[in-house]
Amino acid sequence: MQPKNLLILLSDEHQRAATGCYGNTIAKTPNLDALAERGTRFTNAYTSSPVCVPARASLMTGRYVHEIGCWDNAAPYHGHVESWAHRCRDNGHQVTSIGKLHFRSTDDDNGLSEEILPLHVVNGIGDLLGIIRNPPVNRGEKFPIVKNAHAGDSSYSAYDISIADEAEKWLIERGRKPDGKPWILMVSFVRPHFPLIAPREFFDLYKTNEIPLPKHHRKWDLHPILAALKESSQEDTDSYTDDQIKNAIHCYLALVSFMDHNVGRVVKALKTSGLENDTRIIYASDHGENLGVNGLWAKSSMNEESAGIPIILAGPDVIPAVVETPVSICDVYKTALDAVGIEQNPGDPASSFSLWDIARGEKPKRDILSEYHAYGAMTGIFMLRHERWKYIKYEGFGCELYDLQADPDEEVDLAKLGGHEDVIAQCDEALKHILDPRVVNQKAFSDQAERLRHHGGVDAILNQGSDFGYTPAPGETIKRQEN
Repeated sequence: MQPKNLLILLSDEHQRAATGCYGNTIAKTPNLDALAERGTRFTNAYTSSPVCVPARASLMTGRYVHEIGCWDNAAPYHGHVESWAHRCRDNGHQVTSIGKLHFRSTDDDNGLSEEILPLHVVNGIGDLLGIIRNPPVNRGEKFPIVKNAHAGDSSYSAYDISIADEAEKWLIERGRKPDGKPWILMVSFVRPHFPLIAPREFFDLYKTNEIPLPKHHRKWDLHPILAALKESSQEDTDSYTDDQIKNAIHCYLALVSFMDHNVGRVVKALKTSGLENDTRIIYASDHGENLGVNGLWAKSSMNEESAGIPIILAGPDVIPAVVETPVSICDVYKTALDAVGIEQNPGDPASSFSLWDIARGEKPKRDILSEYHAYGAMTGIFMLRHERWKYIKYEGFGCELYDLQADPDEEVDLAKLGGHEDVIAQCDEALKHILDPRVVNQKAFSDQAERLRHHGGVDAILNQGSDFGYTPAPGETIKRQEN
């Protein structure tokens, strides 16, 4: 590949099915659709973990969560593992981020040449309540996502507007003063992450009565570990009316459209700068959003809605295509190196492959892993995408198995149905080629117990009233809740 600039556009909590180019006939996402039309769209992309901090650490390092110890939202990345940003910056490339990072601190060497408007975990510590997992803290009713959904202004939306403003200025200035060496700009929006408060302009693009209800929104049959997670960390979904559910989805889609609008602003600024023909683009999200499927909201599950993510490539030499080969957020690592012309070396993560190569038809011989060790989960949850199969292992508590080729909506758990013991054994063996679930689960709990001790123990953390729900935007006052 000829070295070129790289623009990484990142959103937060964007369910890939909530996008026009992924088949949603209601979602209004003209800018992402335009990128997909002239680029490559991956239909089977996954996060490394369906929660913010671990996923973003994997995006930077190309390594799975268990390899780097960023288990949860209180174990942020702090430059302790080499990232693609370190590699690119240390090879003389300008590497700038604008917006949400969710690392520990700007004071750390995160590999970036500059951080503009960064959002990091609160106080460099993050969500300590989330690592009290067995039993987990009951926090679902403290920050109701669905019941608080409405049209209006919010600090998060104002933050995203500022991010787009800064990205426009950066690109126009870069166009005026071109550099001979390719640069990387990562523009990271916080929307459509809750709270579901949607700007009126985008809320008015939709009508609540035209919003379909999610599948199994009233009748669900969750695995016991997932049911316990739902009970501890989410609202009482039994109490929702259909209108409340539709209104929440309405607000979410409006936020997706708002995010799409800001993506469009940045892409337009790239064109205005005169750098479009010298710049490749990656669009991705850190994880998805359940959006009421099986009675679940936010993330934290291995449903396609939560663990699946959109990934789109575009640029002057990107072939228009739709690629079904499964890929991972970890692949951003080698994709970034290839984009600017940095040679790979033996120390690069084995879990990362170049999306440019996969877009051109390469099919790596690998399985895709996602894992969850964060709030509400009484044991480690591991998802393996193995050929047509999706295998979900709840360490010590059984598994689920879905045939995504025959059953893309995950309607039939073949593990519960029976008759697929050979496939389950095959998937379990494939998972153990990547990690030992028992050992990794023990390591996650051990690390979390040590952090709990470091911060005074469970009672001390509970007494702090430190449940702030979501990371506040820069400059926003933390609104703590008593437990």
